Amino acid sequence: MTAYVIAHLQDAAPHPEIAEYIERLPSTFAPHGGRYLVHATAHEVLEGGWPGAVVMIGFPGAAEARAWWDSPAYREIAPLRSRHIEGDIILVGGVPEGYDPAPAARAVREAAARA
Repeated sequence: MTAYVIAHLQDAAPHPEIAEYIERLPSTFAPHGGRYLVHATAHEVLEGGWPGAVVMIGFPGAAEARAWWDSPAYREIAPLRSRHIEGDIILVGGVPEGYDPAPAARAVREAAARA
């Protein structure tokens, strides 16, 4: 099942190491089937606050995403970003085609009734 690495990165001052990171990043996730889905494109905040930029990389599955994150190629360049940009990065699994949220809604109703 598809998995996604999502980064919410805070604004940072331009730095040559960030440019190098951006240039080298795609070659680290390509061997694991990763591809950009979102890369610091403009976003509209519909509720709450969300300063900074969003980056989203899709992978065939969580195992491939984890293998990318743990890969020597990515670990080598990660400090180029982390030295200059604060942020949060998560790995989340997708849902299958035709996903039905009804069971999750039932579980919430049942939990609310017990509370």
